[in-house]
Amino acid sequence: MNRTEKDSMINELVGELSEANVFYLTDSSAMTAEQTSKLRRAMFTSGIRMRVVKNTLLRKALERVEGKDYSELYPTLVGQTALLFAQKGNAPAKVISDFRRKSPKPVLKSAWIDEAIFVGDDQLAILTALKGKEELIGDIIALLQSPLKNVISALQGGGGHKIAGLVKSLEERAAKA
Repeated sequence: MNRTEKDSMINELVGELSEANVFYLTDSSAMTAEQTSKLRRAMFTSGIRMRVVKNTLLRKALERVEGKDYSELYPTLVGQTALLFAQKGNAPAKVISDFRRKSPKPVLKSAWIDEAIFVGDDQLAILTALKGKEELIGDIIALLQSPLKNVISALQGGGGHKIAGLVKSLEERAAKA
């Protein structure tokens, strides 16, 4: 690979990294061609782009991305590196976890998820349990609706007698005043 090809590859990676909110770095070395093919297929069906990259080119690309500090990821750029781009933060972790039921690889090196950095294969369980944006919004809406539902059910619980009693006591207070 000559200098212009390397620069072109680095610029392409800079573009992809600057647009990505989620990416994982994994080690898929020592996997057979069949296992690698199955992993790529699993990633593709989950909407994850997988790309094997040279560590030196990836590091240079990470250094050139403006406005983001990837320095904590640099120590993980050793050995073979597969770069996984995804829309959902937990999607690659779920695919890796499922795949590792049959094979010891791929191993998670590190992950970048919306400015948060996760380093090490021991973080895989945490990443698998991460909730996506849609799930978090759903949880927040459910929490906001909960008190309102409790008030309505409490008022309706007495068959309307509680409301009538409340109105009657307010009338009596108003009459005494």
